[in-house]
Amino acid sequence: MLENYLKSKKNYVDEKIEDFLPKTIDEEWLNEHPHLNQNKAFFVNEIISPVWEFLERGGKRWRPILMLLCCEAVGGNPKKVEKFISIVEIIHNGTLIIDDIEDDSDTRRGKPCMHKIVGLDVAINTGNLMYYLPSLLIKNANLDSKTKLAIYELINEEMLNLSIGQGMDIHWHNGGDHLDEDQYIQMCKLKTGTLARMSAKLGAILGNASVVQIRALEQFAETLGVSFQIQDDILNISNQDWGKDFGDDISEGKRTLMVIKVLKDGSAEDKETLIEILDMKTKDRALIDQAIQILQKYDAIHYARQKAEHFIKDAWARLDSCLNESEAKQQLKLFANFVVNRNV
Repeated sequence: MLENYLKSKKNYVDEKIEDFLPKTIDEEWLNEHPHLNQNKAFFVNEIISPVWEFLERGGKRWRPILMLLCCEAVGGNPKKVEKFISIVEIIHNGTLIIDDIEDDSDTRRGKPCMHKIVGLDVAINTGNLMYYLPSLLIKNANLDSKTKLAIYELINEEMLNLSIGQGMDIHWHNGGDHLDEDQYIQMCKLKTGTLARMSAKLGAILGNASVVQIRALEQFAETLGVSFQIQDDILNISNQDWGKDFGDDISEGKRTLMVIKVLKDGSAEDKETLIEILDMKTKDRALIDQAIQILQKYDAIHYARQKAEHFIKDAWARLDSCLNESEAKQQLKLFANFVVNRNV
């Protein structure tokens, strides 16, 4: 199944990341990047060290694989893409470091969050650095100027979308205006759908996809991101071994799809209690459990999972007719099942 496929490709992705960004920077690497070689290698290594500390914690690495599959599914040569698969993965990990700071989280991938280890200043700089490191790869790539421009524009556009989506999420879990399901889905499209969409479009562009194929893959990947976020929200309150702090969405006051369901259908008393707990930003386990019990009372977990499954089914139906049959296409279909059925 896809989970085994991802595991088999993980080392491959890590190798490609290290091909671009060695764990130890030397003078040769600096000479490949002329505007950086004015710095000493030992100094650059000090700055890069936290990047690798975080990257080596692991992760599913599914976005680079999505990029490869999208290229291959439109008839492109995956060998043309493999040099670039580290782009989105490095950016993604940078967003996690910043996200943990904004949420004041304690744990990420089974270890203390970066800002708990290296301090806020270093963690913020490291996360921001990871947004821009991929520009070195694109700058030195053997691509025509039109393709380079398309990639630069894509990354800039999607990073803006991501920041807007994150801002929406922060606004709502800091006591912002009430939101409905449509607003929540839009936030997910911008926040979590962005990097999946970026991966798919990069693969499609480098695979010389048609305009129709690019649009269909973009929508499919965006839906993968939305469904991935919904499943993340579910795991946050249902799986105590998932790698982050259990119930920290409650502690952060997040208005997830499950919370929206209760605020729509719950009793006045339950809605009032749930909002009160969310607004407290508490880490008291008894209160977190009480909030989760209210969500369970209204079958909100099942409701959210059904929504995710519906979104995926609809997105695949739109993509199916745009792609010729291939192994890559079948793997893309397995992606759809993976995001809504994963346990971590």
